[in-house]
Amino acid sequence: MPRLPLLGRLSAREYVALVFGFIFIAFEGLISLVILVFLPKPILNWFYERSRSLFHYTSGNELASVPSSGNVSGTDGEGSGTTDPSAFSSPSPDFNFGWRSRKVPRRKKTIADRILRARDFTELCDIYGYTPEEHVVLTKDGYLLGLHRISAKKNETNPRPGTSTGRPVVYLHHGLLMNSEVWVCLTDEQRALPFVLVEWGFDVWLGNNRGNKYSKKSIYYGPNETNIDDFAWHDIPDSIQYILDITMAPKLSYIGFSQGTAQAFAALSIHPQLNQKVNVFIALAPALSPAGLAASIVDGLMKSSPTLMFLFFGRKSILSSATMWQSILYPPIFTKLIDNSLIWMFDWHSRNIAPSQKIAAYAHLYSFASVKSVVHWFQIMRNGAFLMYDDEVMSPAMRTSVSSYRPARFPTKNIVTPIVLVYGDSDSLVDIDVMTKQLPRHTEVRRLHGYEHLDVLWGKDVDKDVIPEVLDALKRYSDTPELIGVNGTLKEYRGD
Repeated sequence: MPRLPLLGRLSAREYVALVFGFIFIAFEGLISLVILVFLPKPILNWFYERSRSLFHYTSGNELASVPSSGNVSGTDGEGSGTTDPSAFSSPSPDFNFGWRSRKVPRRKKTIADRILRARDFTELCDIYGYTPEEHVVLTKDGYLLGLHRISAKKNETNPRPGTSTGRPVVYLHHGLLMNSEVWVCLTDEQRALPFVLVEWGFDVWLGNNRGNKYSKKSIYYGPNETNIDDFAWHDIPDSIQYILDITMAPKLSYIGFSQGTAQAFAALSIHPQLNQKVNVFIALAPALSPAGLAASIVDGLMKSSPTLMFLFFGRKSILSSATMWQSILYPPIFTKLIDNSLIWMFDWHSRNIAPSQKIAAYAHLYSFASVKSVVHWFQIMRNGAFLMYDDEVMSPAMRTSVSSYRPARFPTKNIVTPIVLVYGDSDSLVDIDVMTKQLPRHTEVRRLHGYEHLDVLWGKDVDKDVIPEVLDALKRYSDTPELIGVNGTLKEYRGD
């Protein structure tokens, strides 16, 4: 492609994409303004009902009774979950979400409805009979981070919340544009990693990034100027220290998903003392230096100039209108929109995730995150290495093969904590060979055949493929393995 005179930073094709991007964002902003300011709720509900009827008429979809996340709240008044895991039957292989769907088992549909309606982490846990604790961490730079804790087994409560249980401690951290709800919004409790860990004798903690739904407050700053560096310097170390102080445990186990793994890679690499507090780091769908996006025009545009994201979205939260669209679109339509976006951006087809699971979980998928975090990822992609945030804005023309300029790397090869990578071989964001070259020699790798990125979290067979790997690693590296699996053995869980 020819380059424009004086403005050779982007190709002509990328400038066209840039112009259309601005038009689209302006159009979306106008629609949001009209919907949220000028249209009364009865009219919005009317359009919602028409879209619902149109969807069922054109698709013959039997997934009726799915409510609008914007029109309902709370639970449906039924009991708290089920005590029989066999009651949750997976959809048959020929159940394909789209314009021809087959009937979903009523039990599955009811659970999916309740998960969709749940407003927060506590209500999600209540569906299956778990009672979480809420904690707040004050970081050294003044941010207030929400932590969730599940320390009591199903239908039990901790008689002394906020104190040590004497159990081995495990800390779970979510990915980009997410919050702690993504771990517990599954339609089968035996596939929900936190619930399995609690039943196996762990004291389970779940973190939240600054700026998301549970961590928007700061005593000094706004939540919108954050990146992986901030998470590494403060959020992860301060959260871990808070958890160890409460539990009085010498160490904990860390489980991250996607960006939650990148934050741990960064934190462990720049805080040598933190390695003495983590007995094992289990990285699910690990993210370190992704090659790029499947959408070539977006990939090329953002790699050419990552800071263009600031022009598109400003310096506040990215995709903040997502919650608005979620509230007015009929859930299966919103699910289809997310599916198509994932195919276009990442070439993820999500065939391993059941349709009812998508409808339930996508309602809890998005949480606020700063534009700066996304800019940081595009910088990493452009350089092909796990680098710290680059505050210098330089034209690619200045970054020649003989240029000495390069942002500082995270020294990930210095990590002492045992690392276990659990990745899907169909995940477009993971190049396992490139990743392992940036990690220490003691890193272990576990391959999941046919898994994509989100499959590792919500796939229909995570209880068979993912959770056993997690339990195995936790038990091997635990200082108190005798306390793990009190109600059974690893052999029983694997179904051998």
